[in-house]
Amino acid sequence: MVGIIIASHGEFATGILQSGAMIFGEQENVKAVTLMPSEGPEDIRAKMEEAIASFDNQDEVLFLVDLWGGTPFNQASGLMEGHEDKWAIVAGLNLAMVIESYASRMSMNTAHEIAAHIIDTAKEAVKVKPEELEPADADTAEVSSGASAGAPGSFEYVLARIDSRLLHGQVATSWTRSTSPTRIIVVSDTVAKDELRKRLIQQAAPSGIKAHTVPVQKMIELAKDDQHFGGQRALLLFENPQDALRAVEGGVPLDTINVGSMSHSTGKVQPNKVLAFDQNDIDTFKKLKDFGVDFDVRKVPADSYGNMDEILRRAQMELDRQKKS
Repeated sequence: MVGIIIASHGEFATGILQSGAMIFGEQENVKAVTLMPSEGPEDIRAKMEEAIASFDNQDEVLFLVDLWGGTPFNQASGLMEGHEDKWAIVAGLNLAMVIESYASRMSMNTAHEIAAHIIDTAKEAVKVKPEELEPADADTAEVSSGASAGAPGSFEYVLARIDSRLLHGQVATSWTRSTSPTRIIVVSDTVAKDELRKRLIQQAAPSGIKAHTVPVQKMIELAKDDQHFGGQRALLLFENPQDALRAVEGGVPLDTINVGSMSHSTGKVQPNKVLAFDQNDIDTFKKLKDFGVDFDVRKVPADSYGNMDEILRRAQMELDRQKKS
């Protein structure tokens, strides 16, 4: 696996490492290296050398640094002498760049490949609001103006997934590669009101795929628009089964829902490692089944299929046992 050093003036690298972990999960062979006000070039160089020594594979190293020509960049460049055929440096550090580098490590084996791949993602993450301040050629389209140049038509739904983590590494890599969406749409009233979570979701989208967050009712309206979305392949993400049920009840035409992750909380039972249910969840899945929805229980495409009826049966037994105790 390619080792990644995130380097910055001050604590920027430490903070962005933490942000990346919130979205993509904790990562092995990644180190944050900081140049503090009381330190000099030799200090950050020593930290970089220590980080490299800790990597499983020291032949493939990618430096993500804050400024081209700054001290972290200069020290990384010095260390890279003699390793130019394997190591790489990308300057202009942002969160989208970090997340894309994590995702890329799952399918790319060299620092050069990853460095070349993440440039577009890093650039696309730089946007401005109000949108009219964007350069004329910038892509500022929202989902409602995302029509293809082809014939009129509705969305093609390539995946609908229930996942309490929404857009994270497994979705951004495995599922997008297996379904090839043109749009990722998070369907949630709660997230649609949270500007920070909306921005993080947009930044977590793989290069070339637009991510949007809409309330459930807006998704119902979009699903009924048969004029503007021909050629658009939509991957829908629901935070919970209740939002998915509202969408189906409202007319979003979902035949199958992938059930990937439902986080545990007080009052829920956990019949397997990744799914937790309370009585409302169980009843909601039963209602979805009454609508003719099938369930594809897998975290990633390569997993074997889980038996949703059996999972719900075990969950109900555990809840009933709790009530009696």
